[in-house]
Amino acid sequence: MVRQNNQLPNNLTQLQNLIKRDPESYKEEFQQQLAHFETTLEIFNLNPTQYNKKLDEQAMFLAQVAQCYLNEMKQFPQKIVDILKTHNTTLHNEMRLALCKCLILLRNKNFVTPFDLMELFFSLLKCQDKFLREFLKTHIITDIKNMNMKHKDMKLNSTLQNFIFSMLQDSNAKAAKLSVDILVELYHKNIWNDHKTVNIIADIGCFSKITKVMVASLKFFLGRDEEQEKKDSDSEDEIDPKDTMISNKFNKKTRKREKMVDKVKKIAKKMKKKKQKAPIFNFSALHLINNPQGFAEKLFKQLEASNERFEVKLMMLDVTSRLIGLHNLFLFNYYPFIARLLLPHQREVTRILQFAAQASHELVPPEVIEPVMKAIANNFITERNSTDVMAVGLNAVREICARCPLAINEDLLRDLVQYKNYKEKSVMMAARSLIQLYRQSMPELLHKKDRGRPTEASLELKTKKYGELEINDYIPGSEVLLQKEEITDKKDKNDKKKKKKDDSDSEEWVDVASSDSEIEITSDSDTSDDEEVEEEEEEETEGKDGENNEEESQNGDKPNESQTPKEGDRKILKAKRKLDKEEKVKNAREIAMEKIFTDEDFKRIQSAQIKKNISGVKRKSNVVEEEPEETGELVQLSAIENIYKKKKHDKSARLETVMKGREERDKFGYKDRRKNIHCSKTNREKRKTKNYQMVKHKAKGKIKRSFKDKQIAFRNYLIKQKKMR
Repeated sequence: MVRQNNQLPNNLTQLQNLIKRDPESYKEEFQQQLAHFETTLEIFNLNPTQYNKKLDEQAMFLAQVAQCYLNEMKQFPQKIVDILKTHNTTLHNEMRLALCKCLILLRNKNFVTPFDLMELFFSLLKCQDKFLREFLKTHIITDIKNMNMKHKDMKLNSTLQNFIFSMLQDSNAKAAKLSVDILVELYHKNIWNDHKTVNIIADIGCFSKITKVMVASLKFFLGRDEEQEKKDSDSEDEIDPKDTMISNKFNKKTRKREKMVDKVKKIAKKMKKKKQKAPIFNFSALHLINNPQGFAEKLFKQLEASNERFEVKLMMLDVTSRLIGLHNLFLFNYYPFIARLLLPHQREVTRILQFAAQASHELVPPEVIEPVMKAIANNFITERNSTDVMAVGLNAVREICARCPLAINEDLLRDLVQYKNYKEKSVMMAARSLIQLYRQSMPELLHKKDRGRPTEASLELKTKKYGELEINDYIPGSEVLLQKEEITDKKDKNDKKKKKKDDSDSEEWVDVASSDSEIEITSDSDTSDDEEVEEEEEEETEGKDGENNEEESQNGDKPNESQTPKEGDRKILKAKRKLDKEEKVKNAREIAMEKIFTDEDFKRIQSAQIKKNISGVKRKSNVVEEEPEETGELVQLSAIENIYKKKKHDKSARLETVMKGREERDKFGYKDRRKNIHCSKTNREKRKTKNYQMVKHKAKGKIKRSFKDKQIAFRNYLIKQKKMR
């Protein structure tokens, strides 16, 4: 035991372990080590540029056992702080890092306040030591995170925030950059994700004279890689439009009906996706800005006077466009500025087109956004450009019009739509997507032949003027609930008739297990069948009527006036539709005032809205309809760069497909009859792979064998085959 005590001054790890177990018994040894530390510290102060291993070990030892001797260790943290403050730039890198670790250990034991330690660490950022800066940044973030783990100390958080905000304006670039990085990291970790943090980064960081600080702040508002994006499962199992499937089960299978079923599925998927999807904020930091209009104007003014690199200017354009689109801001100078950059040879032109689409919204006056539309039409959508450039231009027009339908006038829209029959598929598909967009928003702007088959939903569409809002005082589609009562009354009457009459032929078979909505859709589908039959009959009789009219005209007789529709009939039809619409609105208002809707009622309303997109007025349409993509807050670059194009099938691509097809396929060529590939071959098989010089003496002439030799050889062959089995 005596020998062990004699070794203790040199073995600090063992002494540390013993002190933690029994502090009182080893108090003398501790005081001895404390005296050694003070002596070593005085020697170190004479030459602070060199690394002192003894001081490093003693400081770490005292920090480990500090909680055991509180009175003796009160001045110890201040001594280390004084060393770092006095010799912060002259200290050896390893010595500085060791003393910082010692202070962090003391901070974990509450010997140092977080504010004092943070103040010291920010002053150390001026040192030329990259590893130390990363180490200090990690500690600050972890320390603040741990402080807010159980409960948030608002007073302490406010003090620390104010200190870091003041460091953002520091003249030292490294300290300011680290301050931004810490704030951004704490925001992403949901620790300091309040208005105060976001607005300080916006007001100070984005307008900093230090480029690195400004870029880091802009990146924060642009968000991290938005790969989000959300892999929505579009599997058939998710949505089961039961009504349509049941009605299709009992009706005649035609190609037209199959198309109708597919369309119902698509619309049902789309509506369910909208219902389930929570409001997505692609860049929630921009939602927390207190004065978005002022921030956007100030940022755009900085952009116009900036001499920064092109990449930095693009970031400013991006943030400004997101602000305009998100908060529906008015920044009219932005559109002529971006219109000057819209040239096919411009670097990153697809991103600039994306910014133009992001900056458009319904409140932008059409004459303000007109320069952008003209620039795209004149510079991109012309036949002197390549087909890819034309397709990108049409895609950009579609994205702008999806957010601001009045951005394009009727003449320009009809000119662009003419590319629907272009020889290149990429341009053709882009033009058709533009047609499909305006079919569902403002079909009146399109030519009559491009509007497609009118449906109930398209007839209900109202062309909104600039600044007009559509506000409903009823739930659209709720008039269907009144029809439900009529159907139940009819059912009761039919049941009474069934009891009186025993004839089974008089009534059609009805599925008892099906719900009311299913029965209703089946009846609707029957009527749609009748409509289809009528249409087919009309198409068949068109030719006959034409022939009859020709014959009558040749004979000198006038055609029957009832066959040609009159303007008066059209006016009567329009008046009827108007009355029907007014009656539906009236019914919807009445039922909204009288009834509390249940989940089943909302399901019925939803199915009725789906049906409106399918059932429509009798009319032929040649243009194939496509489902438009949903527009979100953020314009996806892929939506503009999406080009329908056949990939080049050159020699290397063909070889790749050939080699891919050969995978997991048996080797081509002669196959021997061996059941086990590892067993030996016969002499006859080996002879086929031998060199010709080795077997040519056997191929000189036909060797005739006697009947007995053939018999023996055949017997041996049969015996061998029997053994192999």
